Amino acid sequence: MKTMILDNNLENIKMYDESGVDRIFVDLEIRGKIERQGHLDTVISTHHLDDIKRIKPILQNAELLVRANPIYDGSAEEISTIINNGADVVMLPMFKTPKEVELFISYVDGKAKTCLLLETSEALCRVNDILEIDGIDEIHIGLNDLHLAMGLDFMFELMGDGLIEYLSDKFKAKNISFGIGGVAKMDEGILSGNIIIKEHVRLGSSMVILSRTFKSSLNKNVFKKEIAKLHQEVKKAKNMTMAMLNENKTLLKTKIANIVAPVKD
Repeated sequence: MKTMILDNNLENIKMYDESGVDRIFVDLEIRGKIERQGHLDTVISTHHLDDIKRIKPILQNAELLVRANPIYDGSAEEISTIINNGADVVMLPMFKTPKEVELFISYVDGKAKTCLLLETSEALCRVNDILEIDGIDEIHIGLNDLHLAMGLDFMFELMGDGLIEYLSDKFKAKNISFGIGGVAKMDEGILSGNIIIKEHVRLGSSMVILSRTFKSSLNKNVFKKEIAKLHQEVKKAKNMTMAMLNENKTLLKTKIANIVAPVKD
């Protein structure tokens, strides 16, 4: 399970790199984000292109993933700069059409890995055509914006109703590695991380973003223990029978329903 964490603080990043985090996540996306998420308790980053040049030289183990802006008139120049500054993986957010994906892949031009962040209802509806495009290295399902696009109250509702399984099966059929949303610490969160991680394993996900709760453990020893717990849960889940993983799926669905029910009432 590849872990990713969003930060541009160099001291924090050194610790993440030494603690076994697989990817440092620099987030340049700003176009349209305040309009979509400004009223929510979500992170709207203030990262910059220059952060890539600052971060890349200090990484000894982790890859550097950079989320670009959605496709716009300046995308070709922006993506070229992202790659030239040192990104290993470039992520495209908020795409809606196969054409946008084609443009993105042409701009990357094989100079870095490509990762699509599937988070719009339009991309969901057009997923079959999108998956026919060559050059997609990875896909990450963005639960936050996708649940907003679909008018849902809780982002993990998407993991309780079969939609994520539908997408996961399509990605696996195309042999495209994929990840799903974020995860809290294994014993924390409105939905505890260990339940979420077991569902990742059942679905075949191989990537997850570490939520803000991990940043509350900025003591190196504590942070390393939390990362170790996550990988222990992955290992435990991979040794479970499918019946046991399905029991966890049922538990997840029940917990989601209990969380959503008061909102609906």
